[in-house]
Amino acid sequence: MKHLLFIPFLFIAACQAEKTTPKEEVPAQDAPKIVSVIMKTSKGDVTIELDAVKAPISTKNFLTYVDDKFYDGTIFHRVMDGFMIQGGGFALEEGIPTEKKNNDPIKNEGQNGLSNTVGTLAMARTNDLNSATSQFFINVNDNSGSLDHPSNGGYAVFGKVTAGMEVVNEIKGVRTSTKYMNSITGAIKA
Repeated sequence: MKHLLFIPFLFIAACQAEKTTPKEEVPAQDAPKIVSVIMKTSKGDVTIELDAVKAPISTKNFLTYVDDKFYDGTIFHRVMDGFMIQGGGFALEEGIPTEKKNNDPIKNEGQNGLSNTVGTLAMARTNDLNSATSQFFINVNDNSGSLDHPSNGGYAVFGKVTAGMEVVNEIKGVRTSTKYMNSITGAIKA
């Protein structure tokens, strides 16, 4: 099953999502175990395989946002060379990164056996273990030591980049700046 996630690159990156397969119900026992998502950016395409076996909650959550076109216009709002690139929660409104309204948080799958190594896709969350919603990140370093640790519940890996890591590496090297961001709860400074 293939999905399309389009992220035109802005000062950090913005995206649009489009499902490329027909929406038809598939019985759980017949559901695909590995699902491919193509993330199109102005820097190039990134193909991601999602692991619906080890991370069924995170995979379903991510695909719900893709299918609902939630990621359309979102940006990579946090870029940290040597750590990760994070997106999926903010869109530009009049040039200002503004937080989008999310669905309810999901249960953390941080101890599913998948590790936060280079090229893996994981759910972003707050210090609250079960707070992940739409935001995700791609590891650009081996972060398994700190992000997989059982003491903090881990950060749920649910996919990996299978093509286009050079695009991710180009995004991680983008020069960023501090900008005011609008949050659902008010203005915050990034």
